[in-house]
Amino acid sequence: MSSEKTNFNTKTIHGGQDNIDPAYGSVMPPIYQTSTYSQTTPGGHKGFEYSRSANPTRTALEKSLASIENGNFGLAFGSGLAAIDAVIKLLKPGDEVVSTNDLYGGTYRLFTKVFEDFGIKFHFIGMENAADIENYVNDNTKLIWVETPTNPMMNIIDIELVASVAKKHDILLAVDNTFATPYLQQPIDLGADIVMHSATKYLGGHSDVVMGALVVKDKDLADRLYFIQNASGAVCGPMDSFLVLRGIKTLHVRMQRHCENGKAIAEYLAKHPKIEKVYWPGFESHPNHNIAKRQMNDFGGMISFVTKGNDYDEAIRIVENLKIFTLAESLGGVESLAGHPASMTHASIPKEEREKTGVVDSLIRLSVGIEDVNDLIDDLKQAIG
Repeated sequence: MSSEKTNFNTKTIHGGQDNIDPAYGSVMPPIYQTSTYSQTTPGGHKGFEYSRSANPTRTALEKSLASIENGNFGLAFGSGLAAIDAVIKLLKPGDEVVSTNDLYGGTYRLFTKVFEDFGIKFHFIGMENAADIENYVNDNTKLIWVETPTNPMMNIIDIELVASVAKKHDILLAVDNTFATPYLQQPIDLGADIVMHSATKYLGGHSDVVMGALVVKDKDLADRLYFIQNASGAVCGPMDSFLVLRGIKTLHVRMQRHCENGKAIAEYLAKHPKIEKVYWPGFESHPNHNIAKRQMNDFGGMISFVTKGNDYDEAIRIVENLKIFTLAESLGGVESLAGHPASMTHASIPKEEREKTGVVDSLIRLSVGIEDVNDLIDDLKQAIG
């Protein structure tokens, strides 16, 4: 990418895409639907030998990922959990991880049901006051794992402050940036070592692909992760790479509308007489609103809320009666989705642990899409009653 193409909206389209297809001048990188590549002599090839190790379409995506996150190296995986799995494989038995206690249920499941059996210890703590992290750091601590905004409670964690703790103790800091996307915040610029995405969500943006991504700046760390990526083999295919690369090209315009619609819906819900609490970092009443305002460019399209009376049946009635919002797992697509975390995305977390962080049975999570906001508000109005 030439030096003048430095602004984010330009990076989404051109970032890391230096070469026009040499065969026919294709503007979009072609889908190289191949598993292997011819060699002129053993080991003599044009940079690609086997598509688990590298594929031109995936490489184009990985360069785009690095560009939009202001990193130097991008890695694409078969899913977000595969990307997280690669990060934890940097560790060894006896190592410890400090993680936020409000995080995606699949991440919690991977940490507790898979990697704890390999002798890695996890501490799940509230990180809204990031200084509390030091109480859990010891000589065995090798990684701090952060989500911000968190899933599904929309808690905001001060990345710069956590980064200062990590650097003080020579600990890696990884930030799950799925909810915010690089359009809203760029954790590497705030001191993170690793940025992780479920590219299934906003980066792909159209609910038609499952993929994960990592971005780093340090070459030695990148080399370790590339080795794990290749050795473990949890890579994405060329068609999926093409789809996410295409999705990234409209990320900036989609996120503008997600943010606009999210703000309108959060404000509508906050005034609704049947709603007890709305969780959205754009409210001045949000506990860490000032941190969100400082480290994010806007407040996103993810919202959670609870109805008055904390009634499970009422929450289920609402999500089942929505007409435009689709009751479904996942988030970040152009279409609006509604979910019930306690029985869906966070069902793998024990009830008592869920409720400690606010994931009560009446909590509803919305992924606000880019439809006409008046239609979305009317849908909520008729469903809530």
